[in-house]
Amino acid sequence: MSIKQNRNQYFGLVTGALLGLMLAVLQVQPAVAALPMVDSEGKSLPTLAPMLQRVNPAVVNISTYSTTQFTNNPLLNDPFFRHFFNLPDQRQRQQQTPKKRQQSAGSGVIVDAKKGIVMTNYHVVKNADEVRVSLVDGRSYEAKVVGSDPELDVAILEIDADKLTALAIADSARLQVGDFVVAIGNPFGLGQTVTTGVVSALGRSGLGIEGYENFIQTDASINPGNSGGALVNLNGELVGINTAIIAPAGGNVGIGFAIPANMAKASMVQILEHGEVKRGQLGIGIQDITPDLREAFELNNGQQGVLVSNVLQGSPAEKAGLKAGDVVLEVDGQASESTGKLRSLIGMKRIGESVKLTILRDGKQKTVKVNIGDQQSVVSGDSDLHPLLEGARFENNPDGDGVVIAMLSPNSAAAYSGLRPGDIIIGANKRRVKDLESLQAALRLSKSSVLLQVNRGGALFYIVIR
Repeated sequence: MSIKQNRNQYFGLVTGALLGLMLAVLQVQPAVAALPMVDSEGKSLPTLAPMLQRVNPAVVNISTYSTTQFTNNPLLNDPFFRHFFNLPDQRQRQQQTPKKRQQSAGSGVIVDAKKGIVMTNYHVVKNADEVRVSLVDGRSYEAKVVGSDPELDVAILEIDADKLTALAIADSARLQVGDFVVAIGNPFGLGQTVTTGVVSALGRSGLGIEGYENFIQTDASINPGNSGGALVNLNGELVGINTAIIAPAGGNVGIGFAIPANMAKASMVQILEHGEVKRGQLGIGIQDITPDLREAFELNNGQQGVLVSNVLQGSPAEKAGLKAGDVVLEVDGQASESTGKLRSLIGMKRIGESVKLTILRDGKQKTVKVNIGDQQSVVSGDSDLHPLLEGARFENNPDGDGVVIAMLSPNSAAAYSGLRPGDIIIGANKRRVKDLESLQAALRLSKSSVLLQVNRGGALFYIVIR
Protein backbone atom coordinates (compact mmCIF):
# COMPACT_ATOMS: atom_id res chain seq x y z
CA MET A 1 0.00 0.00 0.00
CA SER A 2 1.36 3.46 -0.95
CA ILE A 3 1.96 6.35 1.45
CA LYS A 4 -0.86 8.31 -0.26
CA GLN A 5 -3.31 5.46 0.30
CA ASN A 6 -2.25 5.19 3.95
CA ARG A 7 -2.70 8.96 4.37
CA ASN A 8 -6.18 8.85 2.84
CA GLN A 9 -7.17 5.93 5.02
CA TYR A 10 -5.85 7.75 8.11
CA PHE A 11 -7.78 10.92 7.34
CA GLY A 12 -10.90 8.85 6.68
CA LEU A 13 -10.65 7.19 10.05
CA VAL A 14 -10.07 10.53 11.80
CA THR A 15 -12.97 12.17 9.97
CA GLY A 16 -15.29 9.29 10.83
CA ALA A 17 -14.29 9.43 14.48
CA LEU A 18 -14.93 13.21 14.65
CA LEU A 19 -18.35 12.83 13.03
CA GLY A 20 -19.25 10.08 15.45
CA LEU A 21 -18.14 12.22 18.40
CA MET A 22 -20.22 15.19 17.16
CA LEU A 23 -23.33 13.01 16.78
CA ALA A 24 -22.81 11.63 20.26
CA VAL A 25 -22.58 15.18 21.67
CA LEU A 26 -25.76 16.23 19.83
CA GLN A 27 -27.60 13.20 21.17
CA VAL A 28 -26.48 13.84 24.74
CA GLN A 29 -27.21 17.59 24.69
CA PRO A 30 -31.01 17.44 25.23
CA ALA A 31 -30.57 15.15 28.22
CA VAL A 32 -28.18 17.66 29.82
CA ALA A 33 -30.64 20.51 29.20
CA ALA A 34 -33.38 18.59 31.00
CA LEU A 35 -31.38 18.33 34.21
CA PRO A 36 -32.01 20.79 37.09
CA MET A 37 -30.01 23.98 37.04
CA VAL A 38 -26.70 23.86 38.87
CA ASP A 39 -24.61 26.50 40.58
CA SER A 40 -20.90 27.23 40.00
CA GLU A 41 -19.93 24.28 42.21
CA GLY A 42 -22.15 21.85 40.30
CA LYS A 43 -24.80 21.55 43.00
CA SER A 44 -28.42 21.18 41.87
CA LEU A 45 -30.74 24.14 42.46
CA PRO A 46 -34.43 23.78 43.42
CA THR A 47 -36.92 24.26 40.60
CA LEU A 48 -40.68 24.04 40.11
CA ALA A 49 -40.32 23.14 36.45
CA PRO A 50 -41.00 19.37 36.74
CA MET A 51 -44.19 20.00 38.75
CA LEU A 52 -45.37 22.73 36.35
CA GLN A 53 -44.80 20.49 33.34
CA ARG A 54 -47.44 18.17 34.84
CA VAL A 55 -49.82 20.91 36.03
CA ASN A 56 -49.80 23.51 33.25
CA PRO A 57 -51.80 21.43 30.73
CA ALA A 58 -54.69 21.28 33.24
CA VAL A 59 -55.02 25.08 33.46
CA VAL A 60 -56.94 26.63 30.57
CA ASN A 61 -57.72 30.06 29.19
CA ILE A 62 -61.39 30.99 28.94
CA SER A 63 -62.73 33.50 26.44
CA THR A 64 -66.31 34.67 26.69
CA TYR A 65 -68.35 36.54 24.11
CA SER A 66 -71.48 38.55 24.74
CA THR A 67 -73.61 40.92 22.71
CA THR A 68 -74.44 44.32 24.19
CA GLN A 69 -77.06 46.63 22.79
CA PHE A 70 -76.20 50.33 22.88
CA THR A 71 -78.53 52.58 24.84
CA ASN A 72 -79.99 55.43 22.84
CA ASN A 73 -80.65 58.94 24.08
CA PRO A 74 -83.67 59.05 26.47
CA LEU A 75 -85.30 61.65 24.23
CA LEU A 76 -85.84 58.89 21.68
CA ASN A 77 -88.34 57.33 24.09
CA ASP A 78 -90.59 60.40 23.74
CA PRO A 79 -93.30 59.74 21.08
CA PHE A 80 -93.66 63.48 20.33
CA PHE A 81 -89.91 63.84 19.80
CA ARG A 82 -89.86 60.84 17.41
CA HIS A 83 -92.89 62.17 15.49
CA PHE A 84 -91.45 65.69 15.21
CA PHE A 85 -88.18 64.47 13.73
CA ASN A 86 -89.85 61.70 11.71
CA LEU A 87 -87.93 58.95 13.53
CA PRO A 88 -88.90 55.24 13.29
CA ASP A 89 -91.37 53.79 15.74
CA GLN A 90 -90.37 51.77 18.80
CA ARG A 91 -90.21 48.40 17.03
CA GLN A 92 -88.14 49.72 14.12
CA ARG A 93 -85.86 51.60 16.49
CA GLN A 94 -85.11 48.45 18.49
CA GLN A 95 -84.23 46.64 15.27
CA GLN A 96 -81.92 49.46 14.23
CA THR A 97 -80.22 49.90 17.61
CA PRO A 98 -76.54 49.01 17.11
CA LYS A 99 -75.15 46.00 18.93
CA LYS A 100 -71.56 45.33 19.96
CA ARG A 101 -69.88 41.97 20.52
CA GLN A 102 -67.72 42.06 23.62
CA GLN A 103 -64.96 39.68 24.60
CA SER A 104 -63.44 39.02 28.00
CA ALA A 105 -60.83 36.61 29.27
CA GLY A 106 -60.39 34.45 32.34
CA SER A 107 -58.97 31.13 33.45
CA GLY A 108 -60.17 27.67 34.41
CA VAL A 109 -59.03 24.31 35.73
CA ILE A 110 -59.69 20.85 34.27
CA VAL A 111 -60.80 18.64 37.16
CA ASP A 112 -62.08 15.61 35.20
CA ALA A 113 -60.13 14.63 32.08
CA LYS A 114 -62.50 11.86 30.95
CA LYS A 115 -65.66 13.96 31.08
CA GLY A 116 -64.02 17.26 30.11
CA ILE A 117 -65.15 19.05 33.28
CA VAL A 118 -63.66 22.51 33.82
CA MET A 119 -64.06 24.59 36.99
CA THR A 120 -63.93 28.39 36.91
CA ASN A 121 -65.52 31.48 38.51
CA TYR A 122 -69.15 32.33 37.90
CA HIS A 123 -68.29 35.96 37.17
CA VAL A 124 -66.00 34.81 34.33
CA VAL A 125 -68.89 33.30 32.34
CA LYS A 126 -71.78 35.40 33.66
CA ASN A 127 -74.12 36.65 30.89
CA ALA A 128 -71.90 35.11 28.19
CA ASP A 129 -73.46 34.11 24.88
CA GLU A 130 -70.49 31.92 23.99
CA VAL A 131 -67.69 30.40 26.07
CA ARG A 132 -64.50 29.00 24.57
CA VAL A 133 -61.80 27.03 26.36
CA SER A 134 -58.24 27.12 25.02
CA LEU A 135 -55.61 24.57 26.04
CA VAL A 136 -51.86 25.13 26.32
CA ASP A 137 -51.27 22.90 23.29
CA GLY A 138 -53.20 25.34 21.10
CA ARG A 139 -56.50 23.45 20.89
CA SER A 140 -59.72 25.42 21.40
CA TYR A 141 -63.25 24.18 22.14
CA GLU A 142 -66.67 25.69 22.68
CA ALA A 143 -67.77 24.99 26.24
CA LYS A 144 -71.17 24.20 27.71
CA VAL A 145 -72.06 25.83 31.03
CA VAL A 146 -73.32 22.89 33.08
CA GLY A 147 -74.33 25.00 36.08
CA SER A 148 -73.19 27.68 38.46
CA ASP A 149 -73.15 28.71 42.11
CA PRO A 150 -73.28 32.54 42.18
CA GLU A 151 -73.16 32.69 45.99
CA LEU A 152 -69.77 30.96 45.97
CA ASP A 153 -68.73 32.34 42.55
CA VAL A 154 -68.18 28.91 40.98
CA ALA A 155 -69.22 27.73 37.52
CA ILE A 156 -68.78 24.30 35.93
CA LEU A 157 -68.11 23.92 32.21
CA GLU A 158 -67.91 20.89 29.94
CA ILE A 159 -65.89 20.46 26.76
CA ASP A 160 -65.87 17.59 24.26
CA ALA A 161 -62.15 16.83 23.99
CA ASP A 162 -59.75 13.95 24.45
CA LYS A 163 -56.20 13.66 25.78
CA LEU A 164 -56.88 16.12 28.59
CA THR A 165 -54.93 16.54 31.81
CA ALA A 166 -56.77 17.05 35.10
CA LEU A 167 -55.61 18.35 38.47
CA ALA A 168 -56.01 16.30 41.61
CA ILE A 169 -58.01 18.17 44.27
CA ALA A 170 -56.28 18.42 47.64
CA ASP A 171 -57.89 18.67 51.08
CA SER A 172 -57.77 22.45 51.53
CA ALA A 173 -58.65 22.06 55.23
CA ARG A 174 -55.06 20.89 55.78
CA LEU A 175 -53.62 24.08 54.32
CA GLN A 176 -51.60 26.19 56.75
CA VAL A 177 -50.39 29.76 56.80
CA GLY A 178 -46.88 29.77 55.39
CA ASP A 179 -47.40 26.90 52.94
CA PHE A 180 -45.90 27.60 49.52
CA VAL A 181 -48.44 27.91 46.71
CA VAL A 182 -48.35 28.60 42.97
CA ALA A 183 -50.98 30.63 41.09
CA ILE A 184 -51.52 29.79 37.42
CA GLY A 185 -53.79 31.73 35.08
CA ASN A 186 -54.19 34.17 32.23
CA PRO A 187 -53.49 37.67 33.66
CA PHE A 188 -54.46 40.60 31.42
CA GLY A 189 -54.99 38.13 28.56
CA LEU A 190 -51.23 37.59 28.21
CA GLY A 191 -51.49 33.81 28.20
CA GLN A 192 -50.62 31.22 30.80
CA THR A 193 -48.53 32.74 33.58
CA VAL A 194 -47.08 31.25 36.77
CA THR A 195 -46.49 33.17 40.02
CA THR A 196 -45.39 31.88 43.41
CA GLY A 197 -45.94 32.88 47.01
CA VAL A 198 -47.22 31.61 50.33
CA VAL A 199 -50.55 31.29 52.08
CA SER A 200 -50.82 34.62 53.89
CA ALA A 201 -54.01 33.90 55.84
CA LEU A 202 -56.96 31.50 56.01
CA GLY A 203 -60.68 31.97 56.59
CA ARG A 204 -60.87 35.52 55.27
CA SER A 205 -64.47 36.79 55.29
CA GLY A 206 -66.43 40.01 55.59
CA LEU A 207 -65.01 41.32 52.31
CA GLY A 208 -68.40 41.70 50.64
CA ILE A 209 -67.21 39.79 47.56
CA GLU A 210 -69.47 36.73 47.70
CA GLY A 211 -72.31 35.33 49.75
CA TYR A 212 -70.16 32.58 51.25
CA GLU A 213 -66.69 33.83 52.12
CA ASN A 214 -63.94 31.68 53.60
CA PHE A 215 -61.07 32.76 51.38
CA ILE A 216 -57.47 31.66 51.22
CA GLN A 217 -55.32 34.80 51.16
CA THR A 218 -52.04 34.62 49.26
CA ASP A 219 -49.27 36.92 48.09
CA ALA A 220 -48.79 34.89 44.90
CA SER A 221 -49.43 37.50 42.23
CA ILE A 222 -53.06 37.41 41.03
CA ASN A 223 -54.25 39.96 38.48
CA PRO A 224 -57.32 40.57 36.29
CA GLY A 225 -57.68 37.53 34.03
CA ASN A 226 -56.41 35.14 36.72
CA SER A 227 -60.00 34.63 37.91
CA GLY A 228 -60.94 30.95 37.79
CA GLY A 229 -57.33 29.83 37.60
CA ALA A 230 -55.56 27.33 39.82
CA LEU A 231 -53.88 27.80 43.16
CA VAL A 232 -51.78 24.66 43.68
CA ASN A 233 -49.42 23.34 46.34
CA LEU A 234 -45.90 22.13 45.62
CA ASN A 235 -47.25 18.66 44.86
CA GLY A 236 -49.23 20.14 41.98
CA GLU A 237 -52.60 19.57 43.70
CA LEU A 238 -55.45 22.06 43.50
CA VAL A 239 -55.98 23.87 46.82
CA GLY A 240 -58.00 26.85 45.61
CA ILE A 241 -59.66 28.73 42.74
CA ASN A 242 -58.22 32.22 42.28
CA THR A 243 -61.08 34.68 42.57
CA ALA A 244 -60.35 38.24 43.68
CA ILE A 245 -57.71 40.78 44.64
CA ILE A 246 -57.48 43.97 46.63
CA ALA A 247 -56.12 46.36 44.02
CA PRO A 248 -56.16 50.06 44.96
CA ALA A 249 -54.12 50.90 41.86
CA GLY A 250 -55.79 48.37 39.56
CA GLY A 251 -53.02 45.77 39.78
CA ASN A 252 -51.61 43.26 42.23
CA VAL A 253 -50.36 44.55 45.58
CA GLY A 254 -49.76 41.16 47.17
CA ILE A 255 -53.28 40.52 48.52
CA GLY A 256 -55.16 37.91 46.52
CA PHE A 257 -57.99 35.56 47.45
CA ALA A 258 -58.91 32.04 46.40
CA ILE A 259 -61.94 29.85 47.08
CA PRO A 260 -60.82 26.78 49.08
CA ALA A 261 -60.86 23.62 46.98
CA ASN A 262 -63.11 21.81 49.47
CA MET A 263 -65.85 24.42 49.06
CA ALA A 264 -65.52 24.51 45.28
CA LYS A 265 -65.61 20.71 45.09
CA ALA A 266 -68.75 20.46 47.25
CA SER A 267 -70.46 22.96 44.96
CA MET A 268 -69.28 21.12 41.84
CA VAL A 269 -70.63 17.77 43.05
CA GLN A 270 -74.13 19.20 43.50
CA ILE A 271 -74.02 21.01 40.15
CA LEU A 272 -73.05 17.83 38.32
CA GLU A 273 -75.76 15.84 40.10
CA HIS A 274 -78.64 18.34 40.15
CA GLY A 275 -77.62 21.23 37.90
CA GLU A 276 -77.73 23.60 40.85
CA VAL A 277 -76.63 23.98 44.47
CA LYS A 278 -79.16 23.54 47.27
CA ARG A 279 -77.71 24.72 50.56
CA GLY A 280 -79.11 23.67 53.88
CA GLN A 281 -79.62 25.72 57.02
CA LEU A 282 -79.58 25.16 60.76
CA GLY A 283 -82.10 27.84 61.67
CA ILE A 284 -79.99 29.97 63.99
CA GLY A 285 -78.98 33.61 64.16
CA ILE A 286 -75.26 34.08 64.76
CA GLN A 287 -72.86 36.84 65.81
CA ASP A 288 -69.13 37.29 66.08
CA ILE A 289 -67.90 37.52 69.66
CA THR A 290 -66.88 41.09 70.50
CA PRO A 291 -64.99 42.07 73.68
CA ASP A 292 -68.25 43.39 75.17
CA LEU A 293 -70.10 40.15 74.41
CA ARG A 294 -67.21 38.12 75.78
CA GLU A 295 -67.47 40.02 79.05
CA ALA A 296 -71.27 39.91 79.18
CA PHE A 297 -71.37 36.13 78.66
CA GLU A 298 -68.44 35.61 81.05
CA LEU A 299 -66.29 33.91 78.43
CA ASN A 300 -62.58 33.36 78.89
CA ASN A 301 -60.25 36.02 77.56
CA GLY A 302 -59.39 35.14 73.96
CA GLN A 303 -62.31 32.71 73.62
CA GLN A 304 -63.04 32.11 69.93
CA GLY A 305 -66.24 30.90 68.40
CA VAL A 306 -69.60 32.12 67.15
CA LEU A 307 -72.40 33.25 69.43
CA VAL A 308 -75.92 31.93 68.79
CA SER A 309 -78.20 34.98 69.02
CA ASN A 310 -81.49 33.18 68.45
CA VAL A 311 -82.96 29.83 67.42
CA LEU A 312 -85.92 29.73 65.03
CA GLN A 313 -88.97 27.82 66.16
CA GLY A 314 -89.36 24.44 64.53
CA SER A 315 -85.89 24.59 62.99
CA PRO A 316 -83.37 21.72 63.01
CA ALA A 317 -81.33 23.69 65.55
CA GLU A 318 -84.26 23.90 67.99
CA LYS A 319 -85.01 20.20 67.56
CA ALA A 320 -81.34 19.41 68.34
CA GLY A 321 -81.50 21.44 71.57
CA LEU A 322 -79.45 24.50 70.60
CA LYS A 323 -80.20 27.63 72.62
CA ALA A 324 -79.55 31.34 72.34
CA GLY A 325 -76.32 32.10 74.17
CA ASP A 326 -74.55 28.94 73.04
CA VAL A 327 -71.11 29.44 71.51
CA VAL A 328 -70.34 27.24 68.50
CA LEU A 329 -66.68 26.24 68.69
CA GLU A 330 -66.37 23.58 65.98
CA VAL A 331 -68.27 22.00 63.09
CA ASP A 332 -67.27 18.36 62.56
CA GLY A 333 -63.96 19.06 64.25
CA GLN A 334 -63.15 22.22 62.27
CA ALA A 335 -62.86 25.43 64.23
CA SER A 336 -65.51 28.10 63.56
CA GLU A 337 -63.79 31.31 64.59
CA SER A 338 -66.14 33.67 62.75
CA THR A 339 -69.67 33.87 61.39
CA GLY A 340 -68.31 33.71 57.85
CA LYS A 341 -66.38 30.52 58.61
CA LEU A 342 -69.41 28.92 60.28
CA ARG A 343 -71.73 29.79 57.36
CA SER A 344 -69.21 28.35 54.90
CA LEU A 345 -68.76 25.11 56.86
CA ILE A 346 -72.53 24.60 57.02
CA GLY A 347 -72.94 25.71 53.40
CA MET A 348 -70.77 22.81 52.21
CA LYS A 349 -73.13 20.26 53.76
CA ARG A 350 -76.00 18.60 51.92
CA ILE A 351 -79.60 18.89 53.00
CA GLY A 352 -80.39 15.97 55.29
CA GLU A 353 -76.76 15.46 56.26
CA SER A 354 -75.94 15.57 59.97
CA VAL A 355 -73.17 17.61 61.56
CA LYS A 356 -71.60 17.55 64.99
CA LEU A 357 -71.39 20.94 66.64
CA THR A 358 -69.05 21.45 69.57
CA ILE A 359 -70.64 24.17 71.67
CA LEU A 360 -69.87 26.00 74.89
CA ARG A 361 -72.81 26.40 77.29
CA ASP A 362 -72.47 27.76 80.81
CA GLY A 363 -68.73 27.25 80.69
CA LYS A 364 -68.94 23.58 79.70
CA GLN A 365 -68.31 22.01 76.29
CA LYS A 366 -70.78 19.57 74.79
CA THR A 367 -71.44 18.01 71.40
CA VAL A 368 -74.76 18.45 69.61
CA LYS A 369 -75.78 16.54 66.49
CA VAL A 370 -77.90 18.58 64.06
CA ASN A 371 -79.52 17.52 60.79
CA ILE A 372 -79.17 20.09 58.02
CA GLY A 373 -82.60 21.36 56.97
CA ASP A 374 -83.78 22.89 53.72
CA GLN A 375 -84.61 26.59 53.49
CA GLN A 376 -88.35 26.02 53.72
CA SER A 377 -88.12 24.06 56.96
CA VAL A 378 -85.80 26.67 58.44
CA VAL A 379 -87.62 29.78 57.25
CA SER A 380 -91.11 28.80 58.33
CA GLY A 381 -90.66 25.69 60.47
CA ASP A 382 -93.70 25.07 62.63
CA SER A 383 -94.30 28.78 63.24
CA ASP A 384 -97.17 30.83 61.87
CA LEU A 385 -95.26 33.12 59.54
CA HIS A 386 -97.35 34.73 56.85
CA PRO A 387 -97.50 32.98 53.44
CA LEU A 388 -96.82 36.33 51.75
CA LEU A 389 -93.40 36.30 53.46
CA GLU A 390 -92.54 32.78 52.41
CA GLY A 391 -88.86 32.52 51.47
CA ALA A 392 -87.55 35.02 54.03
CA ARG A 393 -85.45 34.10 57.02
CA PHE A 394 -85.76 36.42 60.00
CA GLU A 395 -83.42 36.96 62.93
CA ASN A 396 -83.63 39.16 65.99
CA ASN A 397 -81.80 42.44 65.51
CA PRO A 398 -78.50 42.12 67.45
CA ASP A 399 -78.23 45.92 67.68
CA GLY A 400 -81.63 46.61 69.25
CA ASP A 401 -85.34 46.24 68.60
CA GLY A 402 -86.67 44.82 65.37
CA VAL A 403 -86.23 41.75 63.20
CA VAL A 404 -83.55 41.52 60.50
CA ILE A 405 -84.15 39.83 57.16
CA ALA A 406 -81.15 37.51 57.12
CA MET A 407 -81.90 35.80 53.81
CA LEU A 408 -84.29 35.83 50.87
CA SER A 409 -84.76 32.72 48.76
CA PRO A 410 -84.64 33.50 45.01
CA ASN A 411 -87.98 33.51 43.19
CA SER A 412 -89.89 33.40 46.48
CA ALA A 413 -92.92 35.45 47.50
CA ALA A 414 -90.80 37.54 49.88
CA ALA A 415 -88.18 38.19 47.21
CA TYR A 416 -90.81 39.74 44.91
CA SER A 417 -92.25 41.94 47.66
CA GLY A 418 -89.50 44.57 47.52
CA LEU A 419 -87.79 43.47 50.71
CA ARG A 420 -84.02 43.07 50.79
CA PRO A 421 -81.57 41.14 52.97
CA GLY A 422 -80.46 43.41 55.80
CA ASP A 423 -83.80 45.24 56.07
CA ILE A 424 -84.96 45.69 59.67
CA ILE A 425 -88.66 45.16 60.28
CA ILE A 426 -89.67 47.55 63.08
CA GLY A 427 -93.42 47.36 62.60
CA ALA A 428 -96.02 44.98 61.18
CA ASN A 429 -99.74 45.62 60.69
CA LYS A 430 -99.49 48.86 62.73
CA ARG A 431 -97.87 47.09 65.65
CA ARG A 432 -94.36 47.60 66.92
CA VAL A 433 -91.98 44.71 66.29
CA LYS A 434 -89.35 44.11 68.96
CA ASP A 435 -88.40 40.51 68.20
CA LEU A 436 -89.47 37.38 66.31
CA GLU A 437 -92.27 36.62 68.76
CA SER A 438 -93.89 40.05 68.38
CA LEU A 439 -93.51 39.83 64.57
CA GLN A 440 -95.34 36.51 64.49
CA ALA A 441 -98.12 37.91 66.66
CA ALA A 442 -98.55 40.94 64.41
CA LEU A 443 -98.61 38.86 61.22
CA ARG A 444 -101.56 36.84 62.53
CA LEU A 445 -103.76 39.95 62.38
CA SER A 446 -104.24 39.78 58.61
CA LYS A 447 -104.18 36.97 56.10
CA SER A 448 -104.88 38.84 52.86
CA SER A 449 -102.19 41.51 53.20
CA VAL A 450 -99.23 42.60 55.30
CA LEU A 451 -98.20 46.16 56.21
CA LEU A 452 -94.53 46.37 57.17
CA GLN A 453 -92.54 49.33 58.49
CA VAL A 454 -88.96 48.90 57.33
CA ASN A 455 -85.65 50.47 58.34
CA ARG A 456 -83.22 50.29 55.44
CA GLY A 457 -79.90 51.95 56.15
CA GLY A 458 -81.54 54.52 58.42
CA ALA A 459 -84.36 55.34 56.00
CA LEU A 460 -87.85 54.43 57.25
CA PHE A 461 -90.70 53.49 54.90
CA TYR A 462 -93.75 51.24 54.60
CA ILE A 463 -94.33 48.25 52.31
CA VAL A 464 -97.73 46.73 51.61
CA ILE A 465 -97.70 43.12 50.44
CA ARG A 466 -100.90 41.60 49.05
